[in-house]
Amino acid sequence: MGEPDRGRLRVYLGAAPGVGKTFAMLAEAHRRAGRGTDVVVGLVETHGRAHTAELLEGLEAVPRCTLVYRDAVFTELDPDAVIRRRPKVALVDEIAHTNVPGSRNVKRWQDVEDILEAGIDVITTVNIQHLESINDVVQEITGVPQRETIPDEVVRRADQVELIDMAPEALRRRMAHGNVYAPEKIDAALSNYFRVGNLTALRELALLWVAGKVEDQLDRYRAEHGIAGTWETRERVVVALTGGPEGETLIRRAARIADRNRAADLMGVHVTRSDGLTGADPAHLARQRALIESLGGSYHQVVGDDVARALLDFARGVNATQLVLGASRRGRLAQVFSRGVGVTTTALSGSIDVHMISHEVAGRGRARPSRHAALTWRRRGAGWALTLAGLPLLTVVLHGLRPHVMLPTEILLFLLMVVSVALVGGMWPAVTAAVLGFGLLNFFFTPPVHTLTVARAENLLALTVYVLVAVMVSAVVDVAARRTREAARAGADAEVLSTLAGHVLRGDAALPSLLARLRETFGLTAVTLLERRPEVEPTPGDRSDPRAWRVVATAGGGPCGCPAEGDTDVVIDDDLVMALCGRLLDAADRRVVEAFAAEAAVALRQERLAEEAERARPLEEADKMRTALLAAVSHDLRTPLASAKAAVDSLRGDIEWSREDYRELLATADESLEKLDRLVANLLDMSRLQAGVLGVASGPVGVEDVMPRALDDLGPHRERVVDEISDELPEVVADPALLERVLVNLIANAVRYSPPGEKVLVTASSYGRHVEIRIIDRGPGIPVSQHDQVFLPFQRLGDRDNHTGVGLGLALARGLTEAMGGSLVPEETPGGGLTMILTLPISRAGAV
Repeated sequence: MGEPDRGRLRVYLGAAPGVGKTFAMLAEAHRRAGRGTDVVVGLVETHGRAHTAELLEGLEAVPRCTLVYRDAVFTELDPDAVIRRRPKVALVDEIAHTNVPGSRNVKRWQDVEDILEAGIDVITTVNIQHLESINDVVQEITGVPQRETIPDEVVRRADQVELIDMAPEALRRRMAHGNVYAPEKIDAALSNYFRVGNLTALRELALLWVAGKVEDQLDRYRAEHGIAGTWETRERVVVALTGGPEGETLIRRAARIADRNRAADLMGVHVTRSDGLTGADPAHLARQRALIESLGGSYHQVVGDDVARALLDFARGVNATQLVLGASRRGRLAQVFSRGVGVTTTALSGSIDVHMISHEVAGRGRARPSRHAALTWRRRGAGWALTLAGLPLLTVVLHGLRPHVMLPTEILLFLLMVVSVALVGGMWPAVTAAVLGFGLLNFFFTPPVHTLTVARAENLLALTVYVLVAVMVSAVVDVAARRTREAARAGADAEVLSTLAGHVLRGDAALPSLLARLRETFGLTAVTLLERRPEVEPTPGDRSDPRAWRVVATAGGGPCGCPAEGDTDVVIDDDLVMALCGRLLDAADRRVVEAFAAEAAVALRQERLAEEAERARPLEEADKMRTALLAAVSHDLRTPLASAKAAVDSLRGDIEWSREDYRELLATADESLEKLDRLVANLLDMSRLQAGVLGVASGPVGVEDVMPRALDDLGPHRERVVDEISDELPEVVADPALLERVLVNLIANAVRYSPPGEKVLVTASSYGRHVEIRIIDRGPGIPVSQHDQVFLPFQRLGDRDNHTGVGLGLALARGLTEAMGGSLVPEETPGGGLTMILTLPISRAGAV
């Protein structure tokens, strides 16, 4: 038999406890059972609600598994029992629940996955606040952290998700009637978590999440059925970006349109030509992309030679309902000869609404492209020379051959000369050659010769065709040369921008690397990123005032003190300017430089965010340590205190204790207070280490002198330690008191984990300029992958006793060792166990 098909998952999603998810689940179970379906209850929590408990009657319940944790008895879902029972449908309440330690899985949703894999359908429930993606949002709204979460993907994969909706006022009335919580909890719940504002926000989150789930299902359905038309199930606003100066106006207008429709999507799209030759300004596009993303939208780029059709294909592909375009920048005459993208898009849009937005540059015409010659001055000079010398020479040669050559042949030879001139010198020398050739052919070779009169009509037609063909060939050659130059320039720009993107993505010193790359690419002497000082108000003349600016980063020679000191400056925003020294840049170079400037601004923001994160990291670590400290010492501080207090209270009581009992109580109090003293000392030392204020008085120290004091501090455990440290070891550089603390912690830790009867061996040897002290035990050892974790505060890997110590010993030992200039590393003991290697530098006075 093959593997069973995976079961189907149905989820009842609620905005808050009490909306009726479990009730709806049980009602569905009764409906299915009434139709003959085999339904069992895997686990359902009634929370003392009478109406919910009534619905459990008549449904078979699979026995739960019983677990004991911290002297308390718990019952959990037994997925193995459900799988053995093999019903058609199993009910499992509260899928986000965390199981009691000792269960088959950590989370209940993992139990549900096992049941589904066995081919059993599952109906379950979950509240919106337990979804991982919005857990932090819920905490911000309600102020209540949710410890139990479930990955969104688990719920999104469900075959059915049904929202159990209820108005906030109705849920509060249900609570007031005692249908959700016990009477003593109602007032507190209504005034805290279940406020109307909280419930309204949670309800909106649930509705939006379910809407996203439904949207995914709709997209799959349209793709499976090949539906290309727009279904206006949700507003999606697409704004077309040309890379021109009007882009920001269009984006803001599109954002306002999207804001009028709650939960509408905003998308920006730029259509680039397939040949890579585009008039878009990379700097404008970079700024517009940042703007649209800051407004909560997304940026896209598609390839297409027909801009209107490419826009509409993209819009239909994302099921857009509205398309925002800018009014044409072309002049009126150009609009007469071509409808333009806006008119064409509107005509072909179908059910998509098209908004034509006016802007400041509408109708002013596009910026004329640079008309730099496609060919070099040398080639154009050669073309003019060939025209002025070649045509007369050709005329002389043909005139000598006149009896043997007819007019058509002469015209073809002149045409060949014009094409040669076009290939060498470009359009204008070729056009001149064509006109001059027309005159020479007419005067010397067209009857009647030596006059400008053409006697026969067919000769006039031939000459006219010659001129037209010559001019057209010249134009084609010139355009091809220009396209070649534009393609080469576009390729160079693309390579530069690709390098730029690579530097930003790598993120290693991105800003200095960007400026250095910009300086090298354009042969500049210096590139400086300037920022306006925050305390200086912008004024018309402050561009030449160094006091108003500060240098953020620079590459090359001496930095510019203000924008006016550079040969070229690029304004990034109101506060950032890039100044370039070395040469003036032409318009084409400036476009790429502006793209560099935009990325430099992004890199600067990333650096500052990284610096802020770095400053916040110690605070975060300190906060984590405080939290861990409070959690860890809640038991460990209280236990010795309780023992000491109990012993002292017993001694102060009215009971007459025997001398032996009296000594035992005193010993208990003394041992508890010593344990408390060590714990407090470790905590204080760790605190000093974290704060960087631990005093270290290092000097020459003999290890053999410190070892006896460390063994004395071990008390009765001293008998389990074998000391094989030689008296001939050289002195090391260390603080005697701190070294003693380190040895005590390491040896005590080794004794704790050594099997009963096993000895802990302590040896030492000199190696090069260091002394290595080895503490060797035969305990269970630690996997190599966890060697670094044992030095983290409040970590106790593999403890047999989870209630002794707060896990500071090894962390403190490594911290104290490093404070003395040494190192502490673990390694496996041959044959089993762990060896701690304490390395300290040899004192010069003790060196041999």
